[in-house]
Amino acid sequence: MFTGIVEETGFIKSFDGKKLVVECSKVLEGTQIGDSIAIDGCCQTVVSIGKNTFQADVSSETLKITKGFKTGECVNLERALLPQGLIENVSATGKEGYLRSTQSTRMGGHIVQGHVDGTAKYIGDMTFVVSKELDKYIVYKGSITVNGISLTVSKNQNNTFSAAIIPHTLENTNLKFLKTGDLVNIETDILGRYVEKFLSTKNNNITEDFLKENGFM
Repeated sequence: MFTGIVEETGFIKSFDGKKLVVECSKVLEGTQIGDSIAIDGCCQTVVSIGKNTFQADVSSETLKITKGFKTGECVNLERALLPQGLIENVSATGKEGYLRSTQSTRMGGHIVQGHVDGTAKYIGDMTFVVSKELDKYIVYKGSITVNGISLTVSKNQNNTFSAAIIPHTLENTNLKFLKTGDLVNIETDILGRYVEKFLSTKNNNITEDFLKENGFM
């Protein structure tokens, strides 16, 4: 699980269609083979580590759903959340399941799985065009992940959405390199998908009116 708070940007050193080598530094700290790193929002498993690089094996499914990878391009990187607070407290108190908030377990952004839902096309001014399938999960003032970055939707209509972005985020991610027509990876808020499935289940006694009345929509 991730937060959508980018730790650093790196560069694709090489990609042959299967093996992906990323050049970076910060996200390698404490990283071991088998760990997960989100690359432009796409969760990948580290299979080898070199000097200022790591390698991941990219599946055909990933290439089908995402915008793909190109040698030399700048990518956003984030390590998976580290449940250190849980580990520390289990060993210290013996009370399994007790979670204390520590620096390593802060939850900024929103819940990001690293499972890209599809792509969107950039049309300028932090505005993107999405498919009807993805648009139904996007809501005004809701959260959305763009190239692995947790952003807030500032506008949403006619299969397009705009994202609010502060100068710090723009400067420290690859969004500053976006050009009109570029594709970005999109992960919608998982909560919306759970709500949709729950509403489609028969005899659940939860209606759309009920959710609105109780402040969930």
